[in-house]
Amino acid sequence: MADGGAMRRVEQRREAIGPTGFWAPGTHILWRYRQNAGERFHIARPVTVVRDDADLLAVWLAPGTECVKPVLADGTPVHVEPLESRYTKPRSVQLDHWFGTGVLKLARPGQPWSVWLFWEPGWQFKNWYVNLEEPLARWHGGVDSEDHFLDISVHPDRSWHWRDEDEFAQAQRDGLMDAALAGRVREAGGSAVAAIRAWEPPFSQDWQHWRPDPAWAVPSLPKDWDRTPAHVSS
Repeated sequence: MADGGAMRRVEQRREAIGPTGFWAPGTHILWRYRQNAGERFHIARPVTVVRDDADLLAVWLAPGTECVKPVLADGTPVHVEPLESRYTKPRSVQLDHWFGTGVLKLARPGQPWSVWLFWEPGWQFKNWYVNLEEPLARWHGGVDSEDHFLDISVHPDRSWHWRDEDEFAQAQRDGLMDAALAGRVREAGGSAVAAIRAWEPPFSQDWQHWRPDPAWAVPSLPKDWDRTPAHVSS
């Protein structure tokens, strides 16, 4: 006899995804990153779907959400380790909670970056953050990517600057990305800068005025957050 609870969970997933293959607003999914030059996941963040269609996936990472983050094997935070050994020392993962205000993440299908919006307390808009990464791969429980180290900060006055260029260079020295991938990342960064200068979506779409539904619950981190999906698509 079939497990009634399992059947209900399958039906709930079908309803959440809907007949178009997109997630309905309010659905909880995982936003994950693989280790660089590895196969295991070392970042996992439960998020709530704001919008999902052929043009855009928008999700909300709520304050206090339980997440998975990488740490050194002895528990030392990654950012504390000197850059020269940051990517060569053994690592593990650790459960933690997202601190500070929440983050709105926006990603277009097939695009090698996502755009994150940050606020100060009291919903004072702080900045957009362009995270250069592999295009998101979708599966029934969420989206997966690999971070590419190099980032861009975009300020409310439309000025911008590169971030983490030192980490990008160190990752290449440590063999986490070859010259071909580094070239593609630089090219993607150039395309992102062109979009910023032209003030294209999502920068021009007033997402900084968006607010989460107060009825939304904070998503829980699944115990099998590191499961490997059977099928993915970009």
